[in-house]
Amino acid sequence: MKILSMLMMIIILITFILILLVNLISKKTFMDREKSSPFECGFDPKSSARLPFSLQFFLIAVIFLIFDVEITLLLPMISSIMLNNMMNYSIIFSFFLLILLIGLYHEWNQGALNWAY
Repeated sequence: MKILSMLMMIIILITFILILLVNLISKKTFMDREKSSPFECGFDPKSSARLPFSLQFFLIAVIFLIFDVEITLLLPMISSIMLNNMMNYSIIFSFFLLILLIGLYHEWNQGALNWAY
């Protein structure tokens, strides 16, 4: 029992020494020019993180995501063109594009694609 407690004390001591050593070696300076400068996005890192978010940017991002998903749905259709009946393939493809074009026309009518008002 005495050997077990002595072993635990040695393990805790070695762990504590290693933690101190790692903290001393890996100290980084906080007054670094790159860290205090704005990132590529142009936001100032020292300003408030709770800035108002542009709703127009959000709408454009959602439209981009919709068309990005649309591309992931179209690519398998292109690779399966030889496996399907050409008439059925044409109807399904046309219907899919018609839905996308109607959605794009609706977004255009609502003014979601206009940047300046």
